[in-house]
Order: sequence, then structure tokens, then C-alpha cells
Amino acid sequence: MNEKTYNVLFLCTGNSARSIMAEAMLDVAGRGRFRAYSAGSHPTGEVHAFALEQITTLGYPIDNLRSKSWNEFAAPEAPRMDFVITVCDRAAGEACPFWPGQPITAHWGFQDPAAATGSGADIHHAFARICREIKTRLDIFQSLPIEKLDKLALKREMDRIGMTAP
Repeated sequence: MNEKTYNVLFLCTGNSARSIMAEAMLDVAGRGRFRAYSAGSHPTGEVHAFALEQITTLGYPIDNLRSKSWNEFAAPEAPRMDFVITVCDRAAGEACPFWPGQPITAHWGFQDPAAATGSGADIHHAFARICREIKTRLDIFQSLPIEKLDKLALKREMDRIGMTAP
């Protein structure tokens, strides 16, 4: 039996840390069930070094990660998304492009580790904490019986476990 692969787009303003970490982790941990992408409304153009460190520490590849605009995924030739998930408050409040296919949208609000201040150790700790929080949320998301739920039931289930719509 062929299982559907679900496309998931993680959005953040700069697409340099949270959305990149989510993309890297789900793309591998999703084991073919999920194909993950990330983008930003105002991408920084580079992936934060501490985000890359977290991803590699956990054993995920970083070769294809890059900071990119969400306009790439609103284009006609872009992959059709099943889920669009904002991972920062600023992106959740912005007017998003039209996503073909009416994907399920959700908001997972994580603090911005790139805004952390203090010593290198303090910043490293902030990235590690947010990376763990994202991984926990991804583990919950992957456990949902997506293929057995219709869109409305899935939306209610995501809301119930704290994966609310923006």
C-alpha cells in the first residue's frame, strides 16, 4: 500500500534558525511520510551557525539547507503544501501568500534563539533549548493519524494538542 507523502512548509521571518531546524529534522525523521521545506517572509540569506551546529549535533544533514523566500513556494511550479506551519510570532501575524490546495495552517510559537544575548554559552543554550522544543513538537505532529482523519478532524486535533492556527 502506497502511503502519501505530506509536504510541510515551516515559515519564519528570517528563515535562519527555527524554520531551518524544523525542516532539517522533519525531512529526515519523517521517513518519507513527510517532505519538509522552510522559508521566510524576509529571509536573511544565510543559516545561523548555531542552528547548523544543533542540526549536525543531532545527526541531520545540512547540505541542502539555505535561507529562502516564501515566494518560492507560492509560485505555480512549487510543490503543493499539505501543511503550512509558522514557527515565530512575527510570521504568524504577516499576510501570507496564497497557498494552492488550501493546506492546513498552524502556528507553533517558539522564542527566537537568534535574538538570544549573553555569552556564547548562553546563546548555544538558547539554540539547544529551542531545537529540543521543535523536536518535541515534531514528534507529536508525526504521531497524528493524518491519513485517517479528514481535514476538519485533523484541524481540531491539531488545535487540541496546542498546534493552533495562526
